[in-house]
Amino acid sequence: MTGAMTFNEPPERVELRAVVSAFAGGYGSAYYRAKAKEDAYLTELWREAGKLGYLGVNLPEEYGGGGGGIAELAIVLEELGAAGCPLMMLVVSPAICGTVIARFGTEEQKRTWLPGLADGTRTMAFGITEPDAGSNSHRITTTARRDGDDWLLTGRKVFISGVDIADAVLIVGRTEDARTGRLKPCLFIVPPDAEGFQRRPIDMELHAAEKQFELVLDDVRLPADALVGGSPSHAPGGEDTGLLQLFAGLNPERIMTAAFAIGMGRYALARAVEYARERTVWKTPIGAHQAIAHPLAQAHIDLELARLMTQKAAHLYDAGDDMGAGEAANMAKYAAGEACARAVDQAVHTLGGNGLTREFGLASLVTAARVTRIAPVSREMILNYVSHQTLGLPKSY
Repeated sequence: MTGAMTFNEPPERVELRAVVSAFAGGYGSAYYRAKAKEDAYLTELWREAGKLGYLGVNLPEEYGGGGGGIAELAIVLEELGAAGCPLMMLVVSPAICGTVIARFGTEEQKRTWLPGLADGTRTMAFGITEPDAGSNSHRITTTARRDGDDWLLTGRKVFISGVDIADAVLIVGRTEDARTGRLKPCLFIVPPDAEGFQRRPIDMELHAAEKQFELVLDDVRLPADALVGGSPSHAPGGEDTGLLQLFAGLNPERIMTAAFAIGMGRYALARAVEYARERTVWKTPIGAHQAIAHPLAQAHIDLELARLMTQKAAHLYDAGDDMGAGEAANMAKYAAGEACARAVDQAVHTLGGNGLTREFGLASLVTAARVTRIAPVSREMILNYVSHQTLGLPKSY
Protein backbone atom coordinates (compact mmCIF):
# COMPACT_ATOMS: atom_id res chain seq x y z
CA MET A 1 0.00 0.00 0.00
CA THR A 2 3.00 2.31 -0.28
CA GLY A 3 3.50 2.37 -4.03
CA ALA A 4 3.61 5.39 -6.32
CA MET A 5 1.29 8.15 -5.19
CA THR A 6 -1.54 9.20 -7.51
CA PHE A 7 -4.32 11.72 -7.13
CA ASN A 8 -6.91 8.96 -7.31
CA GLU A 9 -7.22 6.78 -4.24
CA PRO A 10 -6.70 3.09 -5.00
CA PRO A 11 -9.87 0.96 -5.06
CA GLU A 12 -9.27 -0.53 -1.60
CA ARG A 13 -9.10 2.93 -0.03
CA VAL A 14 -12.17 4.11 -1.93
CA GLU A 15 -13.99 1.07 -0.59
CA LEU A 16 -12.70 1.69 2.94
CA ARG A 17 -13.91 5.29 2.77
CA ALA A 18 -17.35 4.16 1.60
CA VAL A 19 -17.88 1.45 4.21
CA VAL A 20 -16.67 3.64 7.09
CA SER A 21 -18.92 6.47 5.90
CA ALA A 22 -21.92 4.12 5.85
CA PHE A 23 -21.00 2.71 9.26
CA ALA A 24 -20.55 6.17 10.82
CA GLY A 25 -23.85 7.31 9.37
CA GLY A 26 -25.56 4.80 11.64
CA TYR A 27 -24.35 6.82 14.63
CA GLY A 28 -24.01 10.41 13.41
CA SER A 29 -23.91 13.70 15.24
CA ALA A 30 -27.03 13.04 17.32
CA TYR A 31 -25.31 10.08 18.98
CA TYR A 32 -22.10 12.06 19.50
CA ARG A 33 -23.86 15.08 21.01
CA ALA A 34 -26.00 12.92 23.28
CA LYS A 35 -22.92 11.17 24.65
CA ALA A 36 -21.11 14.47 25.19
CA LYS A 37 -24.15 15.87 27.01
CA GLU A 38 -24.26 12.79 29.24
CA ASP A 39 -20.53 13.19 29.91
CA ALA A 40 -20.14 9.63 28.62
CA TYR A 41 -17.68 8.07 26.22
CA LEU A 42 -18.54 6.76 22.74
CA THR A 43 -18.23 3.17 23.91
CA GLU A 44 -20.65 1.57 21.47
CA LEU A 45 -19.10 3.32 18.48
CA TRP A 46 -15.56 2.47 19.60
CA ARG A 47 -16.35 -1.20 20.22
CA GLU A 48 -18.17 -1.72 16.94
CA ALA A 49 -15.44 0.08 14.98
CA GLY A 50 -12.94 -2.23 16.66
CA LYS A 51 -14.88 -5.37 15.81
CA LEU A 52 -15.07 -4.27 12.17
CA GLY A 53 -11.29 -3.78 12.07
CA TYR A 54 -11.32 -0.01 11.58
CA LEU A 55 -9.39 0.94 14.73
CA GLY A 56 -6.36 -1.19 13.90
CA VAL A 57 -6.29 -0.82 10.15
CA ASN A 58 -2.76 0.63 10.40
CA LEU A 59 -1.30 -2.04 12.67
CA PRO A 60 0.58 -5.18 11.53
CA GLU A 61 -1.54 -8.16 10.51
CA GLU A 62 0.53 -10.55 12.61
CA TYR A 63 -0.69 -8.72 15.73
CA GLY A 64 -4.34 -8.51 14.72
CA GLY A 65 -4.23 -5.32 12.67
CA GLY A 66 -5.25 -4.62 9.10
CA GLY A 67 -1.73 -4.34 7.72
CA GLY A 68 -2.33 -0.89 6.26
CA GLY A 69 -0.79 2.41 7.21
CA ILE A 70 -1.55 5.85 8.55
CA ALA A 71 -3.17 6.65 5.20
CA GLU A 72 -5.91 4.09 5.91
CA LEU A 73 -6.35 5.12 9.54
CA ALA A 74 -6.65 8.78 8.47
CA ILE A 75 -9.48 7.80 6.12
CA VAL A 76 -11.30 6.12 8.99
CA LEU A 77 -11.04 9.20 11.21
CA GLU A 78 -11.95 11.63 8.43
CA GLU A 79 -15.10 9.73 7.52
CA LEU A 80 -16.17 9.39 11.15
CA GLY A 81 -15.74 13.14 11.51
CA ALA A 82 -17.61 13.86 8.29
CA ALA A 83 -20.55 11.91 9.75
CA GLY A 84 -20.43 14.01 12.92
CA CYS A 85 -19.05 11.37 15.28
CA PRO A 86 -15.24 11.60 15.34
CA LEU A 87 -13.18 9.36 17.60
CA MET A 88 -10.37 11.54 18.91
CA MET A 89 -8.75 8.57 20.65
CA LEU A 90 -7.93 7.21 17.19
CA VAL A 91 -5.25 9.89 17.11
CA VAL A 92 -3.81 8.62 20.37
CA SER A 93 -4.30 4.89 20.83
CA PRO A 94 -3.65 3.20 17.46
CA ALA A 95 -1.93 6.10 15.66
CA ILE A 96 0.61 7.31 18.23
CA CYS A 97 0.89 4.50 20.76
CA GLY A 98 0.22 1.63 18.36
CA THR A 99 2.74 2.97 15.87
CA VAL A 100 5.46 3.46 18.50
CA ILE A 101 4.99 -0.05 19.92
CA ALA A 102 4.77 -1.66 16.47
CA ARG A 103 8.00 0.00 15.38
CA PHE A 104 10.03 -0.02 18.57
CA GLY A 105 8.40 -2.27 21.14
CA THR A 106 9.87 -5.54 22.33
CA GLU A 107 8.22 -8.70 21.08
CA GLU A 108 6.50 -9.08 24.44
CA GLN A 109 5.21 -5.49 24.32
CA LYS A 110 3.88 -6.01 20.80
CA ARG A 111 2.04 -9.20 21.71
CA THR A 112 0.72 -7.70 24.93
CA TRP A 113 -0.64 -4.47 23.46
CA LEU A 114 -1.11 -4.49 19.69
CA PRO A 115 -3.97 -7.03 19.41
CA GLY A 116 -6.03 -5.12 21.98
CA LEU A 117 -5.26 -1.74 20.43
CA ALA A 118 -6.25 -3.15 17.05
CA ASP A 119 -9.66 -4.49 18.06
CA GLY A 120 -10.43 -1.74 20.57
CA THR A 121 -10.56 -3.95 23.66
CA ARG A 122 -7.58 -2.05 25.04
CA THR A 123 -6.85 1.66 24.86
CA MET A 124 -3.72 3.65 25.48
CA ALA A 125 -3.36 7.38 26.22
CA PHE A 126 -0.30 9.48 25.41
CA GLY A 127 1.39 11.85 27.85
CA ILE A 128 3.89 14.38 26.54
CA THR A 129 2.62 17.92 27.26
CA GLU A 130 3.85 19.58 30.45
CA PRO A 131 2.87 22.81 32.23
CA ASP A 132 6.20 24.52 31.57
CA ALA A 133 7.32 22.72 28.44
CA GLY A 134 4.32 22.23 26.17
CA SER A 135 5.45 19.47 23.85
CA ASN A 136 9.05 20.70 23.64
CA SER A 137 10.97 17.50 24.32
CA HIS A 138 14.09 19.48 25.22
CA ARG A 139 12.31 21.07 28.21
CA ILE A 140 10.43 18.06 29.51
CA THR A 141 11.08 17.69 33.23
CA THR A 142 9.44 14.29 33.79
CA THR A 143 12.39 12.08 34.65
CA ALA A 144 13.02 8.40 35.11
CA ARG A 145 15.80 7.07 37.29
CA ARG A 146 16.96 3.56 38.01
CA ASP A 147 16.25 1.91 41.35
CA GLY A 148 17.69 -1.57 41.14
CA ASP A 149 16.02 -3.28 38.20
CA ASP A 150 13.03 -0.91 38.36
CA TRP A 151 12.40 2.63 37.14
CA LEU A 152 11.05 5.50 39.24
CA LEU A 153 9.11 8.04 37.20
CA THR A 154 8.45 11.57 38.48
CA GLY A 155 6.84 14.57 36.82
CA ARG A 156 3.65 16.31 35.68
CA LYS A 157 1.63 16.22 32.47
CA VAL A 158 -1.32 18.33 31.31
CA PHE A 159 -4.01 18.08 28.64
CA ILE A 160 -3.76 14.32 28.40
CA SER A 161 -6.78 12.88 26.59
CA GLY A 162 -8.78 9.84 27.64
CA VAL A 163 -6.85 8.77 30.74
CA ASP A 164 -10.11 7.66 32.39
CA ILE A 165 -10.76 5.10 29.62
CA ALA A 166 -7.15 4.02 29.08
CA ASP A 167 -5.58 0.75 30.13
CA ALA A 168 -2.18 2.46 30.11
CA VAL A 169 -0.57 5.81 29.37
CA LEU A 170 2.49 6.06 27.15
CA ILE A 171 4.50 8.64 29.10
CA VAL A 172 7.33 10.65 27.57
CA GLY A 173 10.07 11.31 30.08
CA ARG A 174 13.81 11.80 30.15
CA THR A 175 16.54 9.64 31.61
CA GLU A 176 20.26 10.06 32.01
CA ASP A 177 22.44 8.58 29.31
CA ALA A 178 24.79 6.21 31.15
CA ARG A 179 27.61 7.02 28.73
CA THR A 180 27.37 10.82 28.39
CA GLY A 181 25.33 11.87 31.42
CA ARG A 182 22.96 13.87 29.20
CA LEU A 183 19.19 13.58 29.56
CA LYS A 184 17.50 11.84 26.64
CA PRO A 185 13.83 11.14 25.85
CA CYS A 186 12.40 7.79 26.87
CA LEU A 187 8.90 6.34 26.65
CA PHE A 188 7.25 4.23 29.35
CA ILE A 189 4.05 2.20 29.40
CA VAL A 190 2.43 3.24 32.67
CA PRO A 191 -0.70 1.62 34.19
CA PRO A 192 -3.06 4.32 35.55
CA ASP A 193 -3.59 2.35 38.77
CA ALA A 194 0.11 2.40 39.64
CA GLU A 195 1.00 3.72 43.08
CA GLY A 196 1.97 7.39 42.82
CA PHE A 197 -0.02 7.94 39.62
CA GLN A 198 -2.58 10.69 40.15
CA ARG A 199 -5.01 12.19 37.66
CA ARG A 200 -7.20 15.28 37.86
CA PRO A 201 -9.82 16.17 35.24
CA ILE A 202 -9.44 19.60 33.64
CA ASP A 203 -12.70 21.54 33.33
CA MET A 204 -12.81 22.34 29.61
CA GLU A 205 -15.10 24.66 27.62
CA LEU A 206 -15.13 21.95 24.99
CA HIS A 207 -18.04 19.85 23.72
CA ALA A 208 -16.26 16.50 23.47
CA ALA A 209 -16.67 12.95 24.68
CA GLU A 210 -13.00 12.61 25.59
CA LYS A 211 -11.96 14.24 28.85
CA GLN A 212 -8.68 16.06 29.48
CA PHE A 213 -6.50 15.38 32.50
CA GLU A 214 -3.57 16.68 34.50
CA LEU A 215 -1.28 13.90 35.70
CA VAL A 216 1.06 13.86 38.68
CA LEU A 217 3.68 11.11 38.76
CA ASP A 218 5.21 10.80 42.21
CA ASP A 219 7.98 8.20 42.12
CA VAL A 220 5.83 5.79 40.13
CA ARG A 221 7.63 2.46 40.30
CA LEU A 222 7.78 0.60 36.99
CA PRO A 223 9.36 -2.72 36.05
CA ALA A 224 12.24 -2.73 33.60
CA ASP A 225 10.01 -3.96 30.77
CA ALA A 226 7.82 -0.83 31.02
CA LEU A 227 10.45 1.02 28.95
CA VAL A 228 9.43 0.84 25.29
CA GLY A 229 11.96 -1.24 23.40
CA GLY A 230 13.76 -2.36 26.54
CA SER A 231 17.24 -1.08 27.39
CA PRO A 232 18.14 1.98 25.25
CA SER A 233 21.41 0.41 24.18
CA HIS A 234 19.65 -2.71 22.89
CA ALA A 235 16.56 -1.12 21.34
CA PRO A 236 16.30 -0.23 17.63
CA GLY A 237 18.16 3.07 17.21
CA GLY A 238 20.58 2.42 20.07
CA GLU A 239 21.14 5.25 22.53
CA ASP A 240 18.97 7.62 20.44
CA THR A 241 16.03 5.24 20.42
CA GLY A 242 13.86 7.45 22.66
CA LEU A 243 14.10 10.38 20.27
CA LEU A 244 13.32 8.12 17.31
CA GLN A 245 10.32 6.69 19.15
CA LEU A 246 9.04 10.15 19.97
CA PHE A 247 9.14 11.40 16.41
CA ALA A 248 7.72 8.12 15.13
CA GLY A 249 4.62 8.98 17.15
CA LEU A 250 4.46 12.73 16.52
CA ASN A 251 4.25 12.53 12.73
CA PRO A 252 1.17 10.25 12.80
CA GLU A 253 -0.31 12.54 15.46
CA ARG A 254 -0.13 15.51 13.10
CA ILE A 255 -1.47 13.54 10.14
CA MET A 256 -4.37 12.20 12.16
CA THR A 257 -5.16 15.63 13.61
CA ALA A 258 -5.35 16.90 10.04
CA ALA A 259 -7.78 14.10 9.18
CA PHE A 260 -9.81 14.94 12.28
CA ALA A 261 -9.98 18.60 11.19
CA ILE A 262 -10.91 17.77 7.60
CA GLY A 263 -13.72 15.48 8.74
CA MET A 264 -15.11 18.15 11.05
CA GLY A 265 -14.86 20.78 8.32
CA ARG A 266 -16.65 18.51 5.86
CA TYR A 267 -19.44 17.87 8.36
CA ALA A 268 -19.98 21.60 9.00
CA LEU A 269 -19.83 22.44 5.31
CA ALA A 270 -22.37 19.74 4.42
CA ARG A 271 -24.82 21.11 7.00
CA ALA A 272 -24.37 24.64 5.63
CA VAL A 273 -24.82 23.56 2.01
CA GLU A 274 -27.96 21.63 2.89
CA TYR A 275 -29.36 24.67 4.69
CA ALA A 276 -28.42 27.06 1.86
CA ARG A 277 -30.28 24.86 -0.63
CA GLU A 278 -33.44 24.69 1.45
CA ARG A 279 -33.64 28.05 3.20
CA THR A 280 -35.68 30.33 0.95
CA VAL A 281 -36.00 34.11 1.21
CA TRP A 282 -38.06 36.04 -1.33
CA LYS A 283 -38.78 32.83 -3.25
CA THR A 284 -35.05 32.16 -3.79
CA PRO A 285 -32.81 29.68 -1.94
CA ILE A 286 -30.14 31.66 -0.12
CA GLY A 287 -27.51 29.44 -1.74
CA ALA A 288 -28.26 31.13 -5.05
CA HIS A 289 -26.70 34.32 -3.74
CA GLN A 290 -22.95 34.62 -4.27
CA ALA A 291 -22.47 36.19 -0.84
CA ILE A 292 -23.53 32.79 0.55
CA ALA A 293 -22.31 30.47 -2.21
CA HIS A 294 -18.77 31.78 -2.73
CA PRO A 295 -17.55 31.47 0.87
CA LEU A 296 -18.90 27.91 0.97
CA ALA A 297 -17.14 27.13 -2.31
CA GLN A 298 -13.91 28.55 -0.90
CA ALA A 299 -14.30 26.41 2.23
CA HIS A 300 -14.67 23.32 0.05
CA ILE A 301 -11.53 24.23 -1.92
CA ASP A 302 -9.54 24.76 1.28
CA LEU A 303 -10.63 21.39 2.67
CA GLU A 304 -9.73 19.60 -0.56
CA LEU A 305 -6.28 21.21 -0.61
CA ALA A 306 -5.73 20.22 3.02
CA ARG A 307 -6.76 16.65 2.23
CA LEU A 308 -4.21 16.47 -0.60
CA MET A 309 -1.45 17.58 1.79
CA THR A 310 -2.63 15.07 4.37
CA GLN A 311 -2.56 12.28 1.80
CA LYS A 312 0.97 13.29 0.81
CA ALA A 313 2.11 13.27 4.43
CA ALA A 314 0.56 9.85 5.05
CA HIS A 315 2.09 8.48 1.85
CA LEU A 316 5.57 9.66 2.85
CA TYR A 317 5.21 8.31 6.38
CA ASP A 318 3.97 4.91 5.23
CA ALA A 319 6.80 4.76 2.70
CA GLY A 320 9.34 5.16 5.53
CA ASP A 321 10.42 8.72 4.69
CA ASP A 322 10.35 10.12 8.23
CA MET A 323 12.15 13.34 7.28
CA GLY A 324 9.85 14.13 4.37
CA ALA A 325 6.84 13.09 6.39
CA GLY A 326 7.80 15.48 9.20
CA GLU A 327 7.64 18.50 6.92
CA ALA A 328 4.48 17.34 5.14
CA ALA A 329 2.70 16.34 8.36
CA ASN A 330 3.26 19.79 9.83
CA MET A 331 2.01 21.46 6.67
CA ALA A 332 -1.01 19.16 6.53
CA LYS A 333 -1.93 19.86 10.13
CA TYR A 334 -1.59 23.62 9.55
CA ALA A 335 -3.65 23.59 6.35
CA ALA A 336 -6.35 21.36 7.79
CA GLY A 337 -6.69 23.35 11.01
CA GLU A 338 -7.08 26.60 9.10
CA ALA A 339 -9.52 25.06 6.61
CA CYS A 340 -11.59 23.51 9.40
CA ALA A 341 -11.84 26.73 11.38
CA ARG A 342 -12.93 28.68 8.30
CA ALA A 343 -15.44 26.01 7.23
CA VAL A 344 -17.05 25.87 10.68
CA ASP A 345 -17.17 29.65 10.98
CA GLN A 346 -18.77 30.01 7.55
CA ALA A 347 -21.23 27.22 8.28
CA VAL A 348 -22.42 28.95 11.46
CA HIS A 349 -22.61 32.26 9.59
CA THR A 350 -24.64 30.70 6.78
CA LEU A 351 -27.27 29.48 9.22
CA GLY A 352 -27.41 32.81 11.02
CA GLY A 353 -29.19 32.50 14.36
CA ASN A 354 -29.93 28.85 13.65
CA GLY A 355 -26.18 28.23 13.59
CA LEU A 356 -26.07 28.99 17.30
CA THR A 357 -28.89 26.63 18.31
CA ARG A 358 -28.44 23.15 19.73
CA GLU A 359 -30.86 21.83 17.12
CA PHE A 360 -28.35 22.27 14.30
CA GLY A 361 -25.31 21.25 16.32
CA LEU A 362 -22.80 23.65 14.75
CA ALA A 363 -22.07 26.15 17.51
CA SER A 364 -20.21 23.59 19.63
CA LEU A 365 -17.87 23.02 16.70
CA VAL A 366 -16.52 26.56 16.95
CA THR A 367 -14.47 25.63 20.03
CA ALA A 368 -13.60 22.20 18.65
CA ALA A 369 -12.37 23.72 15.40
CA ARG A 370 -10.19 26.09 17.37
CA VAL A 371 -8.51 23.10 19.00
CA THR A 372 -7.32 21.90 15.58
CA ARG A 373 -5.35 25.16 15.23
CA ILE A 374 -3.80 24.83 18.68
CA ALA A 375 -3.16 21.13 19.26
CA PRO A 376 -1.03 19.09 19.15
CA VAL A 377 1.22 21.90 17.95
CA SER A 378 0.20 25.50 17.38
CA ARG A 379 0.06 27.09 13.96
CA GLU A 380 2.86 29.46 14.99
CA MET A 381 5.20 26.61 15.88
CA ILE A 382 4.47 25.00 12.52
CA LEU A 383 5.34 28.28 10.81
CA ASN A 384 8.55 28.30 12.85
CA TYR A 385 9.32 24.78 11.66
CA VAL A 386 8.72 25.62 8.02
CA SER A 387 10.66 28.88 8.17
CA HIS A 388 13.66 27.21 9.84
CA GLN A 389 13.70 23.68 8.40
CA THR A 390 12.27 24.28 4.93
CA LEU A 391 13.26 27.84 4.11
CA GLY A 392 16.51 27.87 6.08
CA LEU A 393 15.76 31.13 7.86
CA PRO A 394 17.52 31.89 11.17
CA LYS A 395 15.81 31.21 14.47
CA SER A 396 14.60 33.98 16.73
CA TYR A 397 14.92 31.78 19.83
